[in-house]
Amino acid sequence: MSNNKKFRNHQGWSWILIIAFFVLSIFDFRFGILGLLCMAAPLYHALRGRGKLHCSKYCPRGSFLGRFMQYVSLNHTLPKFMRTRKFKHLLLIYMISMFTFSIIYTGIHTEFAFRELSFVVFRFMGVSFIVGILFGIFFKPRSWCQVCPMGHGTALISQLQKNSSKAKKAS
Repeated sequence: MSNNKKFRNHQGWSWILIIAFFVLSIFDFRFGILGLLCMAAPLYHALRGRGKLHCSKYCPRGSFLGRFMQYVSLNHTLPKFMRTRKFKHLLLIYMISMFTFSIIYTGIHTEFAFRELSFVVFRFMGVSFIVGILFGIFFKPRSWCQVCPMGHGTALISQLQKNSSKAKKAS
């Protein structure tokens, strides 16, 4: 049995989590802090040596895109330049930069820090969700998953782990 076989696939229903996240966050921005779980879960799996397990088994955004975008998608292939490592690196750097600048700009040091941070996370998740939906409409339903910064980041972590273990074996 491979390492990934013991993890159940929740792609059929995990889309409910992202819808619940947005509904709760619209009613009260403080629920936006839960978006950090969506950001932390793939990193957790990658750091545990599970690679992109989160993407293929758990991701609520991928679940939503796969389930609903098939009905409205034009099913075009993602342009070749968007599938390159360079594009994915640039997108990852851009997303990390925008998230960091958003946190700095909001002045998290105030007494409303929790609410402000929650709104930053909510807005960040919302924008990337809308971009994912647009990708799903113009390209194949889960095209966002091919360029997702979290997925790319976890792939980079996995690659670093493999290179590190090869270096240890070689020495």
